[in-house]
Amino acid sequence: MHGARTNGTSSTVSADTNGTTPGPISINKIPKSLDREMDGKFDKMAIKSTNRVRSIDAAGISLVNGSVEDSGGLGRGKRKVRRVPIKESSGSEDSDAPLNKRRRTSNGIKKENGVKQESSSDDDVPLAKKSAAKRRNVPSPTVKREKKPPALLAGDSSDSDIPLAAVKLAKDKQRTEQKAVKTAKEIRAEENKSATAAGTKRKSVGNANTSEPAKKAGKAPPKKANGVKKEESSDDDVPLAKRRKNVVQKPVESTKKAAAGKKSKDVDTKPVAAKGKGKAKEETPAEADEEEEEEYKWWENQAETDGTQKWTTLTHNGVLFPPPYELLPKHVKMKYTGVEVTLPLEAEEVAGFFGAMLDTQHASNAIFVENFFKDFQTILKQHGGAKGPDGKNISIQSFQKCDFKPMYEYFEEKKAEKKALGTVGRKALKVEKDKAEEKYLYCYLDGRKEKVGNFRVEPPGLFRGRGEHPKTGMVKARVQPEQVTINIGKEATVPAPPPGHKWADVIHDNTVTWLATWKENINGNIKYVMLAATSSLKGMSDFKKFEKARELKKHIDRIREDYARDLKSELMADRQRATAMYLIDKLALRAGNEKNDDEADTVGCCSLRYEHITLEPPNIVVFDFLGKDSIRFYQKTPVIPQVFKNLKIFKKAPKTRGDMIFDRLDTTQLNKHLQNYMPGLSAKVFRTYNASWTMQEQLDEILNQGTIHEKYAAYNLANKKVAILCNHQRTVSTTHETMMQRQEDKIKGLRYQKLRLKRMILSLEPNRKKKNPAFFKPDPEIDDEEWIKEHQVSLIEQERDRITKKFEKENEKLRENREKELKDKELKERLQVIKEMEAEFKAENKTGKIEPKRGATVEKLEGQIQKIEERIKKQETEAQVREDNKTVALGTSKINYIDPRLTVMFCKKYDVPIEKIFAKTLRDKFKWAIESADEDWKF
Repeated sequence: MHGARTNGTSSTVSADTNGTTPGPISINKIPKSLDREMDGKFDKMAIKSTNRVRSIDAAGISLVNGSVEDSGGLGRGKRKVRRVPIKESSGSEDSDAPLNKRRRTSNGIKKENGVKQESSSDDDVPLAKKSAAKRRNVPSPTVKREKKPPALLAGDSSDSDIPLAAVKLAKDKQRTEQKAVKTAKEIRAEENKSATAAGTKRKSVGNANTSEPAKKAGKAPPKKANGVKKEESSDDDVPLAKRRKNVVQKPVESTKKAAAGKKSKDVDTKPVAAKGKGKAKEETPAEADEEEEEEYKWWENQAETDGTQKWTTLTHNGVLFPPPYELLPKHVKMKYTGVEVTLPLEAEEVAGFFGAMLDTQHASNAIFVENFFKDFQTILKQHGGAKGPDGKNISIQSFQKCDFKPMYEYFEEKKAEKKALGTVGRKALKVEKDKAEEKYLYCYLDGRKEKVGNFRVEPPGLFRGRGEHPKTGMVKARVQPEQVTINIGKEATVPAPPPGHKWADVIHDNTVTWLATWKENINGNIKYVMLAATSSLKGMSDFKKFEKARELKKHIDRIREDYARDLKSELMADRQRATAMYLIDKLALRAGNEKNDDEADTVGCCSLRYEHITLEPPNIVVFDFLGKDSIRFYQKTPVIPQVFKNLKIFKKAPKTRGDMIFDRLDTTQLNKHLQNYMPGLSAKVFRTYNASWTMQEQLDEILNQGTIHEKYAAYNLANKKVAILCNHQRTVSTTHETMMQRQEDKIKGLRYQKLRLKRMILSLEPNRKKKNPAFFKPDPEIDDEEWIKEHQVSLIEQERDRITKKFEKENEKLRENREKELKDKELKERLQVIKEMEAEFKAENKTGKIEPKRGATVEKLEGQIQKIEERIKKQETEAQVREDNKTVALGTSKINYIDPRLTVMFCKKYDVPIEKIFAKTLRDKFKWAIESADEDWKF
């Protein structure tokens, strides 16, 4: 290692253990002079700034796309939807903090050019020399409050880049975090109180049968690990394997009654004594087996999920391989320089992959094409090369001279043939496909029938990847049985591999949940065949994930207080770790891992490099890098001044492009530090915790009133806030405008139906127009004669298509049953209704009236109008939600990060059908949540 640089911020390492040069490495301690230098710069920047949110921790509030409104129209200035009232927060912003937490402006503040600034004199004092009391009183960034000039709060005279909507979101976020701090302290206080009471009770019983918990009652004062105080009476920080055996794991609050009343299924046929009168019904083994087959409610038997063994017996039928490749017809060949060439089977298959994608955007992607052609040439050489019509070898060296169009046209013909099969033909193909897959659909786990998830081995093809993946276009090789390892019970029959093949290995590992595994050739990733999302093991995994996030709420205040303190640590490693924790907690960044040279250059917080962040004074950080799945992460957000200063220090020269920001931190070190607060805690738990906790707070503010559609809109608004605060953003879909236009046309069509019903009423009671002429006018959205005539033409075309398709479907069914088909004369007779519609529309446009159908009354027509108005409101609400959430990934939050029991609680409490929010697949996946949470459940 060379000596430290003269600026005192970094040193360089000649080479690491792998022989590569990592660039400058930050020195161990941050000099006081550097802290003072940076503080001076911040004071000058703060004088020039009139940032509205200077005293609010607005990290995670995106400034990229301007303000993020809570509600709004469709962007067309016409449609408005009544919102479900949201409870207003009482009091001023500062009133949310306790009196003893409010910032005193008289102490620790100095004036510079007449503007009050925070003194930085205390920043340079080493932590070891500060008193313990002073460290405890350092305000956390989540509870920090300052008085603000009224003009800045109102937004009247500020030139800030922070929009008012972002300020409101920042305040909401800060209030949520303050409540989290309060809740964590209350939970620990209650647990300590309960533990103390339990200890007192044990002492009063005597020492006849002294238990292990009783021995712990008189243990020594709590120790500190890495500065984290261990709770004296709490069992939370003890690893699960070492917890007291006589303490039963606490079940979910809402499942206590169900668990208490559940009959034991491992008892023989002995009757269970019932309390009170009568005897318990004797249960036969057959009845017990039938009940077990119907449903296994694992969430009511949490004790069964302890330990590392996942199963006792496991039986399955292996994996389903894709069918072997079939050669193309002899007349379908790739051309090279205009000449047809014959390719080896393996190379023809690869050429066909590209030919089938000729009309996609991938075929015009330079990286995709380069990777494909390189692999294509390699496969050609391995299998003898291409041959011309004369049988001589042809050297294929230029992609531009290749013509894949004959292959593309052949595949298009096959698509058209499949489409022309009709309903009957497609059903027959599906039946054949289902029959081939039937035996792979289920396995038997401990005697229970469980659904298998991805039992199909992925077929070969061209790798596409997400985002700007550097390996896009590479050939995904066909997986052979010799690459597949089977995991199955010892007593089970091993599934037979395809004829002529054998498995790579057969193991009996009951500590894992996968059934088969192999390695794919593109990124070297290990692929697994797992149980379906609806299975008990998958459900347990989800349950434990959300329970771990719930456990974090007990410790979140200590974690935030500690990293807020360490943001000013004189040790570079501690300051980097604290800054990373701040970004992971506030911005929902992923932790990030080091990547090999042959992997996509995706990064997370710990692997950020110099070029990935840009600092804009006074406190705006711009993040720009490839995140998970090579999707670009671009975020512009304010951070607290200390974090901004730290990032400036971490980027200070001699660091430059390619150098690590957090050069003294990796995910392993970070997660090891987090283990001191709570067993099993890692950086990724913060995303789940923040999403679920924020959602709970948002749902608590919704008033239980309005229609189902309005409540659904309120839920989506809450979900949207969570997605924004947790940074679950997405790009606007290319089909968004088309979908919005289609929905708007549908709404206008409903308005026209309503107008026609009113015109029928006018035919029954002509005098009503004089009494209420406004009632019979078209809605403003369709008050256009030209549009009405165009819509009438489209209605006629729709009816013609409907009649024609119905006629063709009936004939198809007759052919299937070998019956006589309907003649074209029948179709012409049915199409007579089109002429009647044309005449009716013509009369309507002339008179403004429509003859009602037989039996119609004014009352019935008014009832139909009311139903159509409800449908219009529903469609408008859905359109509003679609427009409002076009840049927000609601699904990411709802499926992966928000505890599903919160959604269940909302639906039960607000009488909203669960089908409105969870589709069938999600209802199956989260069955445990639907049956275990009630309307009073809390995260």
